[in-house]
Amino acid sequence: METALPHDAKDDGVASEIVVAVDNVAQEFGSRTIFKDVSFNIHAGEVFVVLGGSGCGKSTLLKQMIGLLPPTRGRISVYGHDVVNETDAVRSQIGVMFQSGALFGSMNLLENIMLSLAVFTDLPLAARAEIARGKLAMVGLADAALRLPAEISGGMAKRAAIARALVLDPPILFLDEPSAGLDPITSAGLDKLILDLRDTLGATFVVVTHELQSILAISDRCIMLDREAQGMIALGQPKDLKAQSTEPVVRAFFNRETM
Repeated sequence: METALPHDAKDDGVASEIVVAVDNVAQEFGSRTIFKDVSFNIHAGEVFVVLGGSGCGKSTLLKQMIGLLPPTRGRISVYGHDVVNETDAVRSQIGVMFQSGALFGSMNLLENIMLSLAVFTDLPLAARAEIARGKLAMVGLADAALRLPAEISGGMAKRAAIARALVLDPPILFLDEPSAGLDPITSAGLDKLILDLRDTLGATFVVVTHELQSILAISDRCIMLDREAQGMIALGQPKDLKAQSTEPVVRAFFNRETM
């Protein structure tokens, strides 16, 4: 059960299946507190965005949710599996796109996508290649399969990283700053891709970003972390937070105002 939250951080009564549950989570590094008392649920099939200013702990929270960083306190579960103690069960349910793309420079895009299939399945080479080509086509890169990462644009690299995250057909996709460093047109195209994939696959997307236009375009619900508050200061639909929030930081963020 979620703990009591400020007015702007009340759950809005979404009734679908809970696929990720974050319960009173904190992260500290020595005497430094990144955030504390963070609680929320993510529901099946939604695009859920973690937002906030620089240094508020967005990527730290993502690392906790995918099992790369054990929380200092609290518990996170994915489909009921504890991310710390049931790591293998959790990782079979998720795909991750890291902020940099993290493509292997010595491999072409097809080989990058095939790698997870080689590690985690017993499929023959031809089947792995067919699946990988299908995922590249799904993200609009069918004609770029044999290119190296150095031979493609930043937007194409983001799409390739999403294809790699999709290759094992996980029900939850975590995307870390997918629009970072992209021009507005490319960013809008990536936003559309995320929504198209959600609608086509029925997958749940958890997106970490501070890009306001992307948040408004793709997010069903979002939470906002704040560095000064050392925690979560809002939860809800972006349009509601933009129009109705009484938190000064939240209003400033969504309305592009100075504090």
